[in-house]
Amino acid sequence: MLKVVKIRIYPDSSQKLALAKAFGSCRWLWNYFLNLMNETYKKTGKGLSGYDVKKLIPELKKQEETAWLSETYSQCLQQVCLNLGVAFNNFFEKRAKYPNFKKKQGKQSLQYPSNVSIKDDCLNVPKIGLIYAKIHRPIEGKIKTVTITKNCCDQYYASVLIEDGKDKPTLSSEGKAVGIDLGLTHFAITSDGSKFDNPKILNKHEKNLKRKQQQLSRKQKGSNNRNKARLKVARVHKKITNCREDFLHKLSRRMVNENQVIAVENLNVKGMMQNHCLAKAVQQVGWGQFCTMLKYKAEQEGKVYIEVDRFFPSSKTCHVCLNKIDSLPLNVRYWSCVKCGTKHDRDINAAINIRDEGLRILQTSGTGDKACRQTVSRGKGGRKKSTTTLVSGQEANTVTSVQCG
Repeated sequence: MLKVVKIRIYPDSSQKLALAKAFGSCRWLWNYFLNLMNETYKKTGKGLSGYDVKKLIPELKKQEETAWLSETYSQCLQQVCLNLGVAFNNFFEKRAKYPNFKKKQGKQSLQYPSNVSIKDDCLNVPKIGLIYAKIHRPIEGKIKTVTITKNCCDQYYASVLIEDGKDKPTLSSEGKAVGIDLGLTHFAITSDGSKFDNPKILNKHEKNLKRKQQQLSRKQKGSNNRNKARLKVARVHKKITNCREDFLHKLSRRMVNENQVIAVENLNVKGMMQNHCLAKAVQQVGWGQFCTMLKYKAEQEGKVYIEVDRFFPSSKTCHVCLNKIDSLPLNVRYWSCVKCGTKHDRDINAAINIRDEGLRILQTSGTGDKACRQTVSRGKGGRKKSTTTLVSGQEANTVTSVQCG
């Protein structure tokens, strides 16, 4: 089974210089071949694959103007071509947008597909040498790929992809099931009646962030003081990201440890971001990241993760008698069923309905080794619902700026 361990590395000054050259070489090669693919398509109407441009690397190294490409490990340059080909495949299959040109500012990354090893507390990288690493957990298994990244705070990380030699656990639905309703006032409400408050991490650091951004705006562009102020702003953003991820990791781990079947609602987060009144609150809460964590952690533990259709009326349906009311405004948090007289907490009732709907989908799918994902397609007759079965572990091939967490 494939696993990824992300570790912090601390290169010295000479290693930082070598990494900067490697980042620059990979970035230049990506932009060069992307431009070549664009121009070739305009002239001939046919594109080039990643393997086609990969054959041009030896010729570029022989030219005097681009002889500096030889200073970078050859397999890193080859991986750039393969990643560019994957980026175009994702675009044509409508999984991602058209590949963009990379810039010197911001996050930098490069991939080592082989010949990277771990010695004691160091990472042995070709043409770089031994880089001190803070290995916080044992890395057991065969190292497949290592991706080195540099973030906006000038911090270096290595994402180590390993094959531990173990089989993926068989999914089983025998055990406790839970439904999770996501919200803004309370981040998550479970079918057991538990409510987890929204930490609103951005609000806690917003004043400090505003002050740092004001200081940045007053600095002269291109000056060292502006670069120092930029690092201060980046550190605040990094602090917000770390706090959010810490909360999401702990909550998702708790949900996976305590339950065997986890059902959540397939929310249209991108559509909610179009509402300017809620965009800021939706952006800082991290629903999509939380669902991603739930999914991969459940798969690693052999548990079932199910997504229920976003148009399923979970809040407006009584979980006791299944009576559905016509309308339920957002300001109504408690309501009583007209048919059976049960008093409902809006969020807890929705979580219970999500759990029941997830179990129903799981039973109709026939086996417990598949998780069902609901998708919605629109037709001439209005909204049309359809159910797509997603085999657990099957994911789209995504490329991320030559690395991407």
